[in-house]
Parts: sequence; structure tokens; C-alpha cells
Amino acid sequence: MSTDFSTPRLTSTLPRVGTTIFSVMSALAAERGAVNLGQGFPDFDCDPRLVDAVTDAMKRGLNQYPPMPGVVALREAVALKIRTLYRHDYHPASEITITAGATQAIITAILAIVHAGDEVIVLDPCYDSYVPNIELAGGIPVRVPLTPGSFRPDFDRISAALTSRTRAIIINTPHNPTGTVWTDAEMLRLQDLLAHTDVLVIADEVYEHTVFDGREHQSVASFPGLAARSFVVSSFGKTYHVTGWKIGYVAAPTELSGEFRKVHQFNVFTVNTPVQYGIAAYMTDPQPYLQLPAFYQRKRNLFREGLKHTRLKLLPCEGTYFQCVDISAVTDLGETEFCKWLTTEIGVAAIPLSAFYADGFDQGVVRFCFAKKESTLNEALDRLTRL
Repeated sequence: MSTDFSTPRLTSTLPRVGTTIFSVMSALAAERGAVNLGQGFPDFDCDPRLVDAVTDAMKRGLNQYPPMPGVVALREAVALKIRTLYRHDYHPASEITITAGATQAIITAILAIVHAGDEVIVLDPCYDSYVPNIELAGGIPVRVPLTPGSFRPDFDRISAALTSRTRAIIINTPHNPTGTVWTDAEMLRLQDLLAHTDVLVIADEVYEHTVFDGREHQSVASFPGLAARSFVVSSFGKTYHVTGWKIGYVAAPTELSGEFRKVHQFNVFTVNTPVQYGIAAYMTDPQPYLQLPAFYQRKRNLFREGLKHTRLKLLPCEGTYFQCVDISAVTDLGETEFCKWLTTEIGVAAIPLSAFYADGFDQGVVRFCFAKKESTLNEALDRLTRL
């Protein structure tokens, strides 16, 4: 009697998802010894005081399960920060949840509110997890393009996309990949647009502390009509240069938080205990996040000044740690092929903006990450001047 030990056939729940461009470009950069300005993570250390605070929590024996929604001290610290910066009160017990990074927070919010057949509006170009998350929930992503060139929200198109089936809209400011920062007027326009609907908002605000030239981050928490219908997502990893720790939070009204926690308790349950205690202690000093705009603006300015000595055309960078450039004066190649050529021949890795569009819309723009040491940026700029 023969026995078949082959793997059974299955139908993928994400049939169109393959290896991401981030993995492809990072692997190519490593293979070629290129400076990797593609993937968005710092190449410098975090504040030693933060490591000391986490180490101290470990040594004090704070290594077992914390409460499901997060350590009380950390939820209180988050609530205080939001109250101070954005003038909105979230109750730490019922409206703040600590998550295993922002990506987990986003999929958990989507799974909590999206039913099969519900529509969710996403604004293209967008972070690459949004659409697969919606599809895993059985929802239908409705892509609305940001205005090409300026990448500002097109409210006429957003309004036209709203239907009786629209369950939510995902917004992202400061915006990855383009560095655009929503204005007060744009937030008010969204608030007015949604006022007479039941549409919920998932606000990806992971770069909330990375805004430049005196701008203020416009959190949905600052707008009562938006706060009442929103999940506000942020990232300690982005704020404190510890992306590998994978820790963030969601702030939302009690009813929304209750639904969020129903999913959270089963897809994560809870988050690394000593890191939570360490960050709570570190947050007693607000200066690290208050000084973050100036910290990254210096890096942005250094990088932009160096790029002026190339034929790459600088696009505005209002926030985040990403700089987009127009490559049309340099090459006739498409964005993806140019990024591969740039990595292989010039020794600098970038990411094509087309990777953030469903249809691979190619407008001759690529994205660099400048969250790097000055020496890394200078090395990249030395190579890029060959352009």
C-alpha cells in the first residue's frame, strides 16, 4: 500500500501577494554592498537610557504576562501625551491599548470592524499592509488616488467613493511614502465629509513626531468629530529608534476599543512586559519625542542639500524620514528597473513609488530613507553625485 505524503493543495487567501519590493531591494543591496536607503529603519542606536529602563524592568522581575490591554503605567503615559499634545482625553483603562507594533494595530482594527463585503477606502499610494489586511477580513479595498505630484487628498474623489457599503477609511499622516503632512483644513474637510455617515477612520500616525519646518502634526484626536469615530495608531519603534522592538498603541473611544480588544486578545493577547515598563519610565521625560522633529530635520536638510548636486529632482518632504525624488532627468527606465540599476551600478538602494500603488502606477519617482547616521548619508551622497 502506497502512502502519499505530499502537501495538500490549498487556495491562498492572498493569491496576489509575493515577496515585497523591500525584501528584494534589501537583498540586492546586501549582495552588491550598496548603501541601503530603501527600507525605513535607523542604522543608529537608541538612547542608552531607554535600554537601561528596559533592562531595569527585567532585573526587577517584570517578565511575566502583563494585563491584556497593556501595562497601566504605559497606558497612562500615552493618555497624558495625547492630552498634552492634542487636547483630547482618552481613558487609560478603556481607551488605550498597547500593541505589537503599528502593523498589528492596523490589522487588528480592520478585523474588529470589517465584515465580508464591507468597503474600506485607502488612499494611493499607501503602506503595503493595508490592502492585504482588508482582504483577509473579507472586505473590499476601494483605492482612491492622492493627487499626483502633490500627493494631497482629493476630497471630491473621496466623496465619490463613499457608498452605503463603506465601513472605514484609512488615512496616513505624515504620509509614507511621500512625506506629505495633512493640514488643519484637510482634517476639517474630512470631518465634515464623514459627519453624516457611519464611516470609521483608521488613522496611521506612526510618524506623528517627525514633522518639519514648524508644522504641527494634525492628529485626528484633535478633531472631536474624527476622534469619536477613529482608531489612532502610533509607534514607539518609530519615535524612539527601536523599530525591532515592535511596540505601538491604539487610542479609540470605549466602544471601538472594546471591539479592538476582542480581536487583540486572540491574535496577540498582550505585548512584551519589560519593554512596556521601560518605555513607561522613559516617557516621564517628553524631550525625546519633542526634539524628534529637529533631529530628523537636520538629517533631511543634509540629505536634500547633497541631492542638489545630482540631476534628481527633489519633491517636498514635510514629514516622515523619507525623501522622494523625480528621476525623469536621469533615466528613461521605469522606477523599479531604475532602483535595481541604482543599487547595482551606483551602490545606493531606493524604493520605487510604484510599489505603493495597486496598479504599479509609474510616475518616475523613487523614495529614499534618511533615518541614517550622517556618515551613511554622506557615503550615499558621494555615490549619488555620480548621477
